[in-house]
Amino acid sequence: MANTIEVKDLLEAGVHFGHLTRKWNPSMAPYIYMERNGIHVINLYKTAAKLEEANEALKKIAASGKKILFVATKKQAKDIVAEKAKSIGMPYITERWPGGMLTNFVTIRKAVKKMSSIDKMKKDGTYDTLSKKEKLQVTRLREKLEKNLGSIADMTRLPSALFVVDTMREHIAVKEAQKLNIPVFAMVDTNSDPKLIDYVIPSNDDASKSIEKILSYVTEAISEGINEKKPESKEEKTDK
Repeated sequence: MANTIEVKDLLEAGVHFGHLTRKWNPSMAPYIYMERNGIHVINLYKTAAKLEEANEALKKIAASGKKILFVATKKQAKDIVAEKAKSIGMPYITERWPGGMLTNFVTIRKAVKKMSSIDKMKKDGTYDTLSKKEKLQVTRLREKLEKNLGSIADMTRLPSALFVVDTMREHIAVKEAQKLNIPVFAMVDTNSDPKLIDYVIPSNDDASKSIEKILSYVTEAISEGINEKKPESKEEKTDK
């Protein structure tokens, strides 16, 4: 059973710290508890409730064997997101969002195939027959592809959901998901528009402690869903 979401733990992690009041988005008003020293304070009881709701939905997606793509390219989030997503075997983007990642998925898959073909060249000896200059070009291309697409190399189809840290920074990813009706789960700070997000988790998306705390709850729920899926798939096999 996933950990119960404790408001005290969210408070200790600084999840309640919003942005300066002058930078707020009025649509976040329902999630704001008060203003203190020119900064908006998020209502953590609402955060806990929304997080619970998001986790329930994410758990169901994971239990059905589908993929959730994590997106976070800001400095204080990328390492946390990469580590957490990797631990549950989910794809993630922590470098630049490749434009058309979702809406032009075929092209992205071609780039991933290119990466695989370079790996094959190295295994079958073709790489060794190249000139020094060609080897350098191939190696550089492989490194570039790995940096941008490495974590999604095994993603053969579109994800069933997106989990985003900082919806303003990742607005292109959010827009692409909306176009394709892919649900978006996100940490939404007081300066962002919650109307664009399917599952809003009102929270501080700037501090690493806050990001770590929210992601811990989220990945635990997904992990639970993955574990629930396994016995079901065995039963399905016996039914056939």
